[in-house]
Amino acid sequence: FQSQDDRFAFTAEWYDPNASLFRRYELLYYPKDGSVEMYDVKNHRTFLKRTKYESLHLEDLFVGNKITVFSRHLSLVDYGDQYTARKLGSRKERTLALIKPDAMTKIGELIDIIINAGFTITKAKMMVLSRKEAADFYVDHQSKPFYNELLQFITSGPIVAMEILGDDAVCKWKTLLGPANSAVAQTDAPDSIRANFGQDGLKNAAHGPDSVASAAQELELFFPSSGGHGPVNSAKFTNCTCCIIKPHAVNEGLAGKIIKAIISEGFQISALQMFNMERANVEEFYEIYKGVVAEYMEMVTELCSGPCIAMEILQPEPPKVFRDFCGPSDPEIARHLRPGTLRAVFGKNKIQNAVHCTDLPEDGLLEVR
Repeated sequence: FQSQDDRFAFTAEWYDPNASLFRRYELLYYPKDGSVEMYDVKNHRTFLKRTKYESLHLEDLFVGNKITVFSRHLSLVDYGDQYTARKLGSRKERTLALIKPDAMTKIGELIDIIINAGFTITKAKMMVLSRKEAADFYVDHQSKPFYNELLQFITSGPIVAMEILGDDAVCKWKTLLGPANSAVAQTDAPDSIRANFGQDGLKNAAHGPDSVASAAQELELFFPSSGGHGPVNSAKFTNCTCCIIKPHAVNEGLAGKIIKAIISEGFQISALQMFNMERANVEEFYEIYKGVVAEYMEMVTELCSGPCIAMEILQPEPPKVFRDFCGPSDPEIARHLRPGTLRAVFGKNKIQNAVHCTDLPEDGLLEVR
């Protein structure tokens, strides 16, 4: 795969908060010794001379990904040359991972399986399908006797649609799912998702497209490239509070575990969406902390450093306070005082404390919106 002097080139963008503009760099990566160098495109000069950098790996390098180099958050916007596009562009495929209404309490476990299988989740949204959207989705099943049942089932509650990215993703995801009928899956593929989470041929937990072509088609239904919205999100906007899984936690592969913990605690996740936040939006979102919390700027930087997952959490009956379950904002303090809380278990420090949650009950709706 690699010759001695292999190097891969990318065009990377960095948002400079002081100048409020994007700066472009050519980023070179040398797999042989794991070193990087960067050139400032506009000023035609070296920005970072070739330096070994342990925490960047070849598998992080694909267009659309966000990477961190010496605490600068860079977006990879294009391949820098034909060689890189040829060598690295072909190996990644995108496919649709769809969690069906029967498996909504198992979202955490399923996301965990996807992450542990080496996939990157690049888009995610909990949505509700209209009958028309369901009919578009199941267009190939129109002549089947169970067609009406299919439509009824897939529109019976929220689903979670995800775009997942990985080597040979279409085939690999199909294999993880196992046979369409959960009973068959239990005998033929006992470790598969449908064997473990499905109930029968209809309620079989999750879906995956059969080919690269149908993956592209189905992704287009849920995440239109034209900039349209696709199916509506499932938010209820009542009795709710907001929780955001921060980029560092998404990046460390903790999203599934955090979601599982929230559901096990008795909270219902009624809406979920992955976002790449722009700095201006984050500043507005965190407005109430400005001048109040010393770490305001670092909090802002963290939340736009990569994809985050925002969720609407419904208050359970009897009511439990979600904020209490998140724990003190400093994970060190949380580990001493409230060891079972989300930040105690998943947080690293005050900035990278795994989750944001609404502080004031009356702000819940505002933040979810």
